[in-house]
Amino acid sequence: MAKQRVPAIEGWFEHEGEARLLGSRCGGCGTVFFPKESAFCRNPSCEGGEMEEVPLSNRGRLWSFTNNCYPPPQPYVAADPFVPYAVAAVELEAEKMVVLGQVVPGVGVEELEAGMEMELVTDTLFEDDDNEYLVWKWRPASAHGAAA
Repeated sequence: MAKQRVPAIEGWFEHEGEARLLGSRCGGCGTVFFPKESAFCRNPSCEGGEMEEVPLSNRGRLWSFTNNCYPPPQPYVAADPFVPYAVAAVELEAEKMVVLGQVVPGVGVEELEAGMEMELVTDTLFEDDDNEYLVWKWRPASAHGAAA
């Protein structure tokens, strides 16, 4: 029996079809947030407004990156043995906000360059007997035939 693919963090991203982070937009000032905000607008110059869930850009430019050589603390579930991975800060195309995330396996810091186009994908964080738990990750857009 195939394992069910479920988000490791419910409500933060879409994993069916095209991967998209889910944010919110304030109806009062138009500010966009990630992760989603439902209670109030975090913009200090806004007096509030209804928050609307919005899918965010799934492409952006690599703003910064680093190599993560140590397993993160709990509740993160690290592979055993731990394998270092790259972390990317990507400025979303339309929203112009920076979102952090792991880079897909097989792409190291030596292959990354500030300013390159990145795209959002989902990948397995860990598995148990019943489920495959997914998270968002970044990969170079040119790695899959997209224009850089």
